[in-house]
Amino acid sequence: MMRSLAPKEPALFAYHVNLERRVPADHPLRRVKQTLDLSFVAPAVKHTYGRTGNPSVPPELILRMMFLLFYYNIPSERELMDQIGLRLDFLWFLDWDLESAVPNHSVLSKARTRWGTQIFEQLFTRTVKQCVQAGLVDGQLLHIDSTIVAANAAKDSVLRGGPELVAALRAAYAQQEQKLEVVAGPPDPPTPTVAAVATATQPTQSAPEASALRMLVALPTPAPSVPAAPLKPASKMANVNATHVSTTDPDARLARDKSGVTRLTYKDHRMVDDAHGVITAVASTSSTVADGTQLSTLHEQHQSHTGLKLDRVALAGDKHYGTADNFRYCLQTGLRAHLGQAVNAVAEQGLFAPKRFIYEAAQDCFLCPAGQRLVFHQHKPELNCKVYLIARAELCLGCSLRSQCTRAKAGRSLQVPADYALLQPAWEQASSPAARQSRRRRQQVMEGSFADAANNHGAKRARWRRQWRQQIQSWLIAAIQNLRLLIKHGRNGSQQGGAALHQMHDGSAAADQKLVTKAVLAKFLTRHLRWTPIGMAKGPGLIASRKRLSNISARDPRPACRKNRVGQHALTSSPTI
Repeated sequence: MMRSLAPKEPALFAYHVNLERRVPADHPLRRVKQTLDLSFVAPAVKHTYGRTGNPSVPPELILRMMFLLFYYNIPSERELMDQIGLRLDFLWFLDWDLESAVPNHSVLSKARTRWGTQIFEQLFTRTVKQCVQAGLVDGQLLHIDSTIVAANAAKDSVLRGGPELVAALRAAYAQQEQKLEVVAGPPDPPTPTVAAVATATQPTQSAPEASALRMLVALPTPAPSVPAAPLKPASKMANVNATHVSTTDPDARLARDKSGVTRLTYKDHRMVDDAHGVITAVASTSSTVADGTQLSTLHEQHQSHTGLKLDRVALAGDKHYGTADNFRYCLQTGLRAHLGQAVNAVAEQGLFAPKRFIYEAAQDCFLCPAGQRLVFHQHKPELNCKVYLIARAELCLGCSLRSQCTRAKAGRSLQVPADYALLQPAWEQASSPAARQSRRRRQQVMEGSFADAANNHGAKRARWRRQWRQQIQSWLIAAIQNLRLLIKHGRNGSQQGGAALHQMHDGSAAADQKLVTKAVLAKFLTRHLRWTPIGMAKGPGLIASRKRLSNISARDPRPACRKNRVGQHALTSSPTI
């Protein structure tokens, strides 16, 4: 006899719902909860809460909710709160049950304002130290790079004005934002309204500041959009941002991306260890900040976070980091500068680059490709550089190489760093085969790290506004990526990770040549023999790859190269571990 479907009456009580049994044993959040240590949160933020009033949501749970927000790349905090009530794994991760009340989404934004940035930096730093203790960081080869992050603001919010007005408008926005901050302890005295400040006649208030405040009162809605045509080239973006400001996010700056589109953006900088792709240093700046200016800051963060002070450490970066200041910093700190040299402005015009000129230290002069001397002309202390000129201008007028050397009537000139002779060894080291191999390796590791952050954790767009909130987002995403690596490789880690790649850093030319030979062999095996790296193939393909590798090893006396799956690019395409 068939039973018909009867209406289901909801149960008044649920006595037998055990979330511990409902969440599978292999669920990724189980390993996350076991590895993530948030015991430091409550003591660190205790001073930001009052002694009386309604009890808050425990700080550890607030940070766990922010973790879920980025770990699963949930679009908004409102949607996160909706999913918490629907998903049993979320409830279990937060130590809640079916009867627990889900808080309002504003709890997260208020906690960020109340806590500040320090607690999120501590979270990231602790994940780095966990990776160091697990043996996932060896510190022998470091990679550095940056990426553009779209701000949470549209171009329709951009206002155009004079430099003084724009600077005063940014200061006025900062002043108004302070009224929304959550202040611990006794409340501050009442603050005048925006209109009162704008109309008050204070001797210390300048005309641009009063105009900016009046503009805040008169603009309750965003200003009309700024047309894209008048925007200046990327080389003049600093001047553009001096006369343009966003009413939605005053900290965001206009910048042009690789596709040529100009938009409001920030810039994220990272330093990544080569062994397993662990992120050891993070910085969030304005998009107009040059990449090369952040090298020393990130390296100091790396040393502080990891506690590693090793000799002969190599630092790989592209041409944006190959400035004289960075090469000088590497010499002072004992780093091996595997940096791409910055493109000279003269070389971009199709003329001889400074490296084509031979420096004679004894006479402090340069020899041009035609054999003529360029003598010292002047010293520019503000730029820390020297200028050299051709001895006589008529020597350049009759030179057969003039079309490839200079177009100036006074002849060829050179502007080089003041300590040019001291920097020459660093430049030669940056051109070595080992340095070129490090830069090729950097492309894989850094692009993989940024791609994983963008695809799985939404790192290509800012969730919140203002730069300090963008810095929080960078720390949270980097901490999640490090935690995934820690779980993937186990708590004990691998002490030998990336050892084959770091033989190049023992200071000997033989080790450099050995690494290059291994890289060429691996490339040959992969492209021409369709060799599959050991540990990645499955079934008969694994046996076939081992046979090919054994046959090659029998014919070649050199040791067979085993391709390691190291770096952040080896992670899966989904946050499931």
